[in-house]
Amino acid sequence: MDNSVCQAKSQGAVRADSAKRSAWKKALAAAFPHTIPIFAGFWFLGLTYGIYMNVSGFSFWYPMLMSLTIFAGSMEFVAVNLLLGAFHPLQAFVMTLMINARHLFYGISMLDKYKGMGWKKIYLIFGMCDESFSINYTAKIPEDVDRGWFMFFVTLLNQCYWFMGSTLGGIFGSFLRFDTEGLDFVMTAMFVVIFLEQWLKDKNHVSALLGIGISLLARIAFGSEGFMIPAMLGILGVLTLVRKPLEKGGETA
Repeated sequence: MDNSVCQAKSQGAVRADSAKRSAWKKALAAAFPHTIPIFAGFWFLGLTYGIYMNVSGFSFWYPMLMSLTIFAGSMEFVAVNLLLGAFHPLQAFVMTLMINARHLFYGISMLDKYKGMGWKKIYLIFGMCDESFSINYTAKIPEDVDRGWFMFFVTLLNQCYWFMGSTLGGIFGSFLRFDTEGLDFVMTAMFVVIFLEQWLKDKNHVSALLGIGISLLARIAFGSEGFMIPAMLGILGVLTLVRKPLEKGGETA
């Protein structure tokens, strides 16, 4: 009797473990195609960053560790000058806050989506970047795919792409001799592709048009250097006000 009970428990544990493995494998397969455009952008920009670190006098393990622990592309480029200059921790803190302030708005937008994610929520918060946010917020996840695992693998894959690019750039940077000016346009092109893909997918374009309009107004009012935060505040405020009408419109569409 005891043996049969133990055997049944063992079989149940094996089935549960198999189901978990099946869930994350299915989520990985669903997430990977969404990250292919990110791979192209992160690979080239990561290589550029690694090469930049190398020519600035840093060993390859600097970009490698920074891509693992910081994972904020813009700030990682700025960090090169901070490391080479005088030690000003307050200045570094303020600069980091200003450069990555947009993530505050991303986080607010993802509060509902990250509910019930368990331990994965910690990594999702740490690994959130522009590209992961774009995919996790807009992707239509299949009903048979676990949402938590899907978002986890989108975030993990994107960080892996950046990590690989920056590490290889740091290792082989001393052997490469070419002009990398203009290579950062890859990121702009990638965001255009993501925007167009979402535009074609959605029938209601009100939110996209609002975002473009508010950004243009902020650009005119605050200039190219200071329009980002006002634009995001404006977009957040307006979309919060029209959220329910937009959701109802989406349901009826």
